[in-house]
Amino acid sequence: MKVGLQICSFTWPGDSEAIGPTLARIVRQADDVGFDSIWVMDHFFQIRGVGKTEEPMLEGMTALGFMAAHSQRARLGLMVGGIHYRHPGLWVKATTTLDVLSGGRAWLGIGAAWNAEESRALAFPFPPLGERFELLEETLQIAHAMFEGERGTEGTFHGRHYQAERLMNSPQSLSRPRVPIMVGGGGERKTLRLVAQYADACNVFGTPEAIARKYAILDAHCAAVGRDPNEIERSTLQNVRLTVDGAGGGETLSEVVERFGELADAGAQHVIVDLRAVHDPDRLELFGSGVLPQLRDL
Repeated sequence: MKVGLQICSFTWPGDSEAIGPTLARIVRQADDVGFDSIWVMDHFFQIRGVGKTEEPMLEGMTALGFMAAHSQRARLGLMVGGIHYRHPGLWVKATTTLDVLSGGRAWLGIGAAWNAEESRALAFPFPPLGERFELLEETLQIAHAMFEGERGTEGTFHGRHYQAERLMNSPQSLSRPRVPIMVGGGGERKTLRLVAQYADACNVFGTPEAIARKYAILDAHCAAVGRDPNEIERSTLQNVRLTVDGAGGGETLSEVVERFGELADAGAQHVIVDLRAVHDPDRLELFGSGVLPQLRDL
């Protein structure tokens, strides 16, 4: 099993000037203790379930560039990018830039998005859901074309929403045959179909039983399009409240390992952890030394 770390809050001790040094320290430590991937959300305001809207939030692609400079091994990506925030060419160019400058460690994480509040607040167009899925599919088609060969296909693209005259990508990504593409979300009719057609990984949420059901539906979509389901990495995002003794509703080391074992039995190959109090070096060290070694054989 691979294990990733999602950094979803920047509400840390100190004012705004402390965010950069704290993020650099977290990323270095996560890289050193052995996380396979490190992720940030693609939001402009903090989201419900994590904190108050007014809490600090960094722009995702800029943050990933900073994180690349403070890590050496872990792959880096958005969990996941909101399709309407960037045009397809910018999605591919920004991700390729991250891949080249990080030595081939980028993910292209992307999805249909949901946060109407922040989009309307900052004047981003927020199309209806059906249209956002159309934007997502056309972006995935353009990404495949631009990641192909030495400089992209250099061909044209004529879709319902996007028209491109020369799909060139120079420099090309270091990751081959392309930067791996993760489509986030568990929508059974549209999202998982797009995973089957275009993606290298999916990301779904929920209990072992819930994610097993999503993976089975993904298998059916793969069969429908003639894709080998083993080509697609199955990932899941999970909250972890790790404590030494389980106090305050937290989980002990053994409880976390047991839960991850159940996720592995359900088909998960890459568990991405939302580790609360991630700015606490002791919490990261505890996860790195007490949990990660036990997950490698799952």
